Amino acid sequence: MEKKHKAFVFGNESRTLVGPELKIGDKAPDFTLVMNNFEEVSFNSTAGKIRILSVVPSIDTRVCDAQTRRFNQEAAALGNDVIIWTISADLPFAQRRWCAAAGIERVEVLSDHRDLDFGPKYGVLIEDLRFLSRAVFVVDKDDIIQYAQYVPEVGNQPDYETVVSVVKSLL
Repeated sequence: MEKKHKAFVFGNESRTLVGPELKIGDKAPDFTLVMNNFEEVSFNSTAGKIRILSVVPSIDTRVCDAQTRRFNQEAAALGNDVIIWTISADLPFAQRRWCAAAGIERVEVLSDHRDLDFGPKYGVLIEDLRFLSRAVFVVDKDDIIQYAQYVPEVGNQPDYETVVSVVKSLL
């Protein structure tokens, strides 16, 4: 049976998210995503690094664009021990076009479109829309979740300051 948890407001409607609501202290589940060159990448391939998983409904929207640009700016101060992935269910073509236009250099934008492997494992899948809800996870070098924020409404941005503070405390 699929686990479901709290609602996410999308388009003035409340939607149920599929998957568990992950919490601080949980082991981060492995998953596979598609890069914008269509190669697959797994979460486990980043073992030993601190990871920020920035989840967005669609990179082509104002708030998702702002979220990805903000983490790209923050990345420079965090150093090479931190990997930042923006994850959406957008097609890799759209992600590649957006990245080229936005000049994103430090954040890797990855797609969950093909298999929806990430969304249900992290409790961010809006199944009927085939979108991911907005969320941010910070995972330490030992694959333990140190921060999890499920943003309750599609138009709201995550708490960037807390994310950066948690990451800095792990360096």
